[in-house]
Amino acid sequence: MILAQHLTHLIAHQAALGMYYFQDQATPGFGVMDLWHNMGNLARAVVVILFIMSIWSLAVIIDRALYFRAARSQSRQFAPRVAGALKEGKLDEAVKVADRNKKSHLAEVVTAGLQEFRNYGSGGAITDEQIEASQRALERSEAIVHAKLKRGLGGLATIGAVAPFIGLFGTVVGILNAFNQIATQHTSGIGAVAGGISEALVTTAMGLLVAIPAVMTFNYFTGRVEAFDVEMDNSSSELVDYFIKQSHRR
Repeated sequence: MILAQHLTHLIAHQAALGMYYFQDQATPGFGVMDLWHNMGNLARAVVVILFIMSIWSLAVIIDRALYFRAARSQSRQFAPRVAGALKEGKLDEAVKVADRNKKSHLAEVVTAGLQEFRNYGSGGAITDEQIEASQRALERSEAIVHAKLKRGLGGLATIGAVAPFIGLFGTVVGILNAFNQIATQHTSGIGAVAGGISEALVTTAMGLLVAIPAVMTFNYFTGRVEAFDVEMDNSSSELVDYFIKQSHRR
């Protein structure tokens, strides 16, 4: 009876020690600072690179959103005003309207065509060379505005494509650190690999967190640029038609 009591007490004591050991191994710090301190230098470099990419991506998104919003807003005001000025034959007034809406993609293109048309002409009959020169000016301006609209979108595409692979690289590094901890500590409990596995999961999650918004906004802004290109093509075509009609009237 006494022996049984001693065995029961010994088993309970060993179980309590095992529970405390398991709790100590299974509850590492999973806060942001704890994960950062548990990371190796290479994994920290991965996190820093992803953080810089996220800041860059956010800056491009904000810049393009504000730029496209201003272009859309000013173009809505510019189009009816310049159409009214051209209908009345007031080229100088049309140019002034365009100058007051410099953030409008349509105004920048139309201004180039109007200025070329006005500077090329001599005040007499409108010639085919004058119309062709204006058309070339419109095409050059369209190319320049298109490049302005796409500014920064290449960086978004690069971030969206590269960030998951950088996060995956951090995952590989974290798993290697986990196995290295097992080898150096000669332990196989969950506490021996928790730090490395959490490190791997953090870099993977951060890579996806950076890449997904970049890809989504890149696709959205690309669609907006294509819509702006169509508007510029239509405006250029309408302006050339206006010049042709004016030449037939004189």
